[in-house]
Amino acid sequence: MDALTQAQSARNWLERLGQKIPGYAGFADRELRREVDRQLREHLSKEVARLRDRVREKIAEFVDGGKIGELQSFDRLDKGLDGLSQAIRFADYGASGLFDAVKIGEAELGRIYEFDLSIVTDLADLELAVTALPGPGSGDPRAAVDALRASLGALQEKWAGRERVISSVVG
Repeated sequence: MDALTQAQSARNWLERLGQKIPGYAGFADRELRREVDRQLREHLSKEVARLRDRVREKIAEFVDGGKIGELQSFDRLDKGLDGLSQAIRFADYGASGLFDAVKIGEAELGRIYEFDLSIVTDLADLELAVTALPGPGSGDPRAAVDALRASLGALQEKWAGRERVISSVVG
């Protein structure tokens, strides 16, 4: 069951009664979509923050191992993950036409959910790359960190394109 369906089934009796009032159902569905979007963005933001924390653990390993010279590339990765987490968390799509029940159908909503699911998949790939980062005794980590930063950059660009996906569906 997708998040929208789960949220719809969790409605209380007053909300279900409100669906019988003309015009209320569209308003309620729009608000429900806003809430699902907010929850999704919050979840994705937390996942990116969790990856940032794992990178910080790796940084601590290098510091503890006295390998301070390799930390510059880690710092840029850390800042990039933090920036992506914030961009996802504070993206403001709740006021856009996406949530106007009249303008968007199930197929269009499916395209947006599909895009969001691809972000989840990309985050899983990013997590594998973070896990594969070498430790302080395994040689120079710069190539692995640079590759990870490139993947992160692609994900940042993709996230920035989410608004275009929404516009193409709504417009």
